[in-house]
Amino acid sequence: METMQQINIVISGFTPYEGIDVNPAVLVPAAVAKQWGDPAQSQAISEELLQDIAVTVTNVTLPVSFAKAWPTLLEAIEQAKPDIVIATGLKRTSRGILLERCATNLMDAAKPDADNVIPPRRPIDPEGPAAYWTRLPLRSILHDFAKHEIPAALSSDAGTFVCNSLFYHLLNWSAGQERRILSGFVSLPIVNGRPHERGLPIEQQTAAVDDVLRESVRYFLQPSSSDILLG
Repeated sequence: METMQQINIVISGFTPYEGIDVNPAVLVPAAVAKQWGDPAQSQAISEELLQDIAVTVTNVTLPVSFAKAWPTLLEAIEQAKPDIVIATGLKRTSRGILLERCATNLMDAAKPDADNVIPPRRPIDPEGPAAYWTRLPLRSILHDFAKHEIPAALSSDAGTFVCNSLFYHLLNWSAGQERRILSGFVSLPIVNGRPHERGLPIEQQTAAVDDVLRESVRYFLQPSSSDILLG
C-alpha cells in the first residue's frame, strides 16, 4: 500500500485594520483553510494533480506589529513544518488581487503599527540582501486568475510597512532552510461588491487565494521555470 504524500501549508492574514469594517486579511485565509479542510476538496485536488497527496492548511492571524508579526508567524511555521507559506495582507488602494514580486530590506513607516510604534527608517536586517524575490509561481497563478476572471496584477513590492517587513522575514527564513519551501505574499483589496470601484467581493477574493494555493501545490509537486514570472 502506497503512503500518501503529505503537503503542509501555512496561510496568514492580519488582525483588523483601523477604518476597515470587513477585513479580507482575516476572512479570506480562514475561509480558504476551511475549504481545504473539507475531505471532498482535498480529494478533488488530488485527482486534478494526478497525485496521491494529503494537504493540511493551517491558518494564523497576525498582529499588525513590526515586533510581533514575524515571531507569531514563525511560531506557527515551527509547529506546522510547512512546505508552502502564503502570507496575505490588505492594500486599500488596490482594485484587485496583487501578487507581490519582491520583499525589500527596509522599514519606513509613516504611521504607527498596532503597538503605536513608528520604527526609525532602517534596514529590516542590516546583514541581509537588499531584496528577495517571491518563491511562488506567479505566471501560473495569473493564468488561473484569467481563467476565473479575477482582476489581478503583479506588484513590485509590498510597501515599507508591516506587510513588507513580514514578507522579508519570511523569504529570509525560507532562503536559510535546507529543504525547498515555497513562500510569498498576496495583497488583498478592500471588500466591495460594486463594479468599477476599488475592491472585490469576499467570495472572489477567497476564490483567488484558493487558486494561489492550488497553483503553489502544483508547482511544488511539478516545478517548471515556465511557471515563474517576475518581470
